[in-house]
Amino acid sequence: MKIGICNDHAGVEYKFKLVKYLESKGFEVVNFGTDTEVSVDYPDYAHKLANAVEQGEVGLGIALCGTGNGMAITLNKHRGVRAGLAWASEIGRLVKAHNNANVLVLPARFISYQMALRIVNTWLTTPFEGGRHQRRIDKMPV
Repeated sequence: MKIGICNDHAGVEYKFKLVKYLESKGFEVVNFGTDTEVSVDYPDYAHKLANAVEQGEVGLGIALCGTGNGMAITLNKHRGVRAGLAWASEIGRLVKAHNNANVLVLPARFISYQMALRIVNTWLTTPFEGGRHQRRIDKMPV
């Protein structure tokens, strides 16, 4: 499976580690983020990932920025994206199980790399529950 990853300057370190980890697990990772810690504008990278998700270029995505909020807000402007911000494993589980989030957003300045890894693993292995949750997702577009 192809998974896209994007980040701003705050998420560079975690991005490189996550790419290496995901590739070791058999994922093909497409990098839509910056590769340096020079200050950049997160929407530029969020839109690239969101477009790739909407066009089916990648099946899932992971986004990293300082708080995660900027990425999540930008990503969720795209009709084909359901981006969920997670700062704990249980939140990662719920954004997949209940919201079928196709993009996971991580707040790189507020969680350890080990926590980021736990969240990613939980999100990747959690199935969507469907049922009442699908009914709610169907009501999201405006």
